[in-house]
Amino acid sequence: MKNQPKIFNSLSELHKAMGQPKPMHPLVSIINYGEAVFDAKDFENGIILDFYKISFKTSFNGKIKYGHGFYDFEEGGMSFVAPGQLLKMQEEEADYSGLSLHIHPDFIRPYSLNATIKQYGFFNYTASEALYLSEKEKETILGVFKSILNELNERIDHFSQDVIISQIELLLNYSNRFYNRQFITRKAVNNDVLAQLETLLNDYFNDEKALLKGLPTVAFAAEELNLSPRYLSDLLRNVCGQNTQQFIHDKLIEKAKEYIVKGTFSISEIAYKLGFEHPQSFNKLFKKKTNSTPVEFQQSFTKN
Repeated sequence: MKNQPKIFNSLSELHKAMGQPKPMHPLVSIINYGEAVFDAKDFENGIILDFYKISFKTSFNGKIKYGHGFYDFEEGGMSFVAPGQLLKMQEEEADYSGLSLHIHPDFIRPYSLNATIKQYGFFNYTASEALYLSEKEKETILGVFKSILNELNERIDHFSQDVIISQIELLLNYSNRFYNRQFITRKAVNNDVLAQLETLLNDYFNDEKALLKGLPTVAFAAEELNLSPRYLSDLLRNVCGQNTQQFIHDKLIEKAKEYIVKGTFSISEIAYKLGFEHPQSFNKLFKKKTNSTPVEFQQSFTKN
């Protein structure tokens, strides 16, 4: 059909589309994009892979959007794609050199990695939330890629899968470590995101948008900040020790306390103004966050 993304069900199909020889193993492969031959126009509607893709980009021409700003990506970095995700060639594949590791789910299915790989949140990040590597980190990552490539180029035996699985786990753990470092070193950028989220939620509650739209959601906040929901939560967890949902709830409770102290509205009216369909849900959240019900908080404030 026209305007439909191209779906790749196997590694062999992808290798063929990229002008590469058949993969050495049907379920795991590495493509050197410096050697790939393809026309990005053939994939202008995007592609969907039925396997994991871990890209180590050694160079990239242009800039990548990060939140509300743009950052140079000329030094390269890493990106991660899970099966079934839509990739846009303009954002993901165009004009870069480097290595991409492809892992079919069947390759890891007999191993514990089949379950643990879902815990790596960066598979839900967007291209603009790529992992930016230092020179030393690049050497480390490239070393793992080379180890996997060497194993694939050797004669496949009964130990090959175990060895490659170990290397994939090492690659993911290094990526986890380096992402944690990135959250720390990009403190100024992260604080800017935090300030934008504060403003977004303050405006949402002060303008009583909750009356019409309901409670602000994680998806809403992420979309407004041009970030993926998982990346935003991971960023906040590193900056202030809370995920996005917890942060939203804290802002909501702050506004609730403000309303209660003013004494202009009943508890039920406050609940509706904050976007709750049922006052009982508001009471339950307030109790959970403050260890007292809205009525108890109101009474204690009156006594004081």
